[in-house]
Amino acid sequence: QVQLQESGPGLVKPSQTLSLTCTVSGGSLATSGYCASWIRQPPGKGLEWIGGICDTGDTYYSPPLKSRASIVRDTSKNQFSLQLSSVSPEDTAEYYCAGGSELSQEYWGQGTQVTVSS
Repeated sequence: QVQLQESGPGLVKPSQTLSLTCTVSGGSLATSGYCASWIRQPPGKGLEWIGGICDTGDTYYSPPLKSRASIVRDTSKNQFSLQLSSVSPEDTAEYYCAGGSELSQEYWGQGTQVTVSS
């Protein structure tokens, strides 16, 4: 029932900001005990957790990305977004949004490819 859908530009220029939005249906971002996350998978590599935001509004970030990542939510639209600044080709990846209980992010979007290139 709960579905997530990523959206945003598939191509971003180096040094610019990557911006993605996740639209949630069938569930609420404000659900007590629930969190929403962004995860990515670079080509040929494993999944990398970027960060997340929980029902309290608290945000959490992967240490390697915390200086560049920002996750915000818009409960009126049941959406949450990722902004990753100062991107480089190393940020090229399939980006996923996920959500659910804090311990198990059981709902995942289909993913969206983002390429950083000039």
